[in-house]
Amino acid sequence: MNHYETVFILNPVLSEDQIKETVKKYEDILISKGAKMVSKENWGLKKLAYAIQHKKSGFYHLFEYTVDGDAINELEIEFRRDERIMRYLTVALDKHAISWAERRRVRDNKKTA
Repeated sequence: MNHYETVFILNPVLSEDQIKETVKKYEDILISKGAKMVSKENWGLKKLAYAIQHKKSGFYHLFEYTVDGDAINELEIEFRRDERIMRYLTVALDKHAISWAERRRVRDNKKTA
C-alpha cells in the first residue's frame, strides 16, 4: 500500500449538492478499490493563477489515502471523463511528505478549534 495525495479542481458553476455528489463519487471509487482514506479537505472556492476552460476560479478538494497503484489509473481515467473536473494532480508521498501532511493537519485543526 502506497500513500497518495490527490488535489482536484471542480468547475465553479456547480451547485453545492453537485459538488458534494462529485466528491462522494470519487471517494467511493477509491474505497471500492481498497483505499483507506487518511484525510479529506475542502479548500473551497479559490482564484486560479490562470484561466482554465475560460473560468477564473474553482472549488479545490484534497484526498489523502493509502492504496495500491492500480487504483490510481482508474481514478484518473474517471477524472478525465468527468466534465465537472477542471484539473487534478495525484502525487505519491514519501516519508517526509507524510510527516509534513500530518503536521499540516494538526496545525489546521488547531486553527478551527
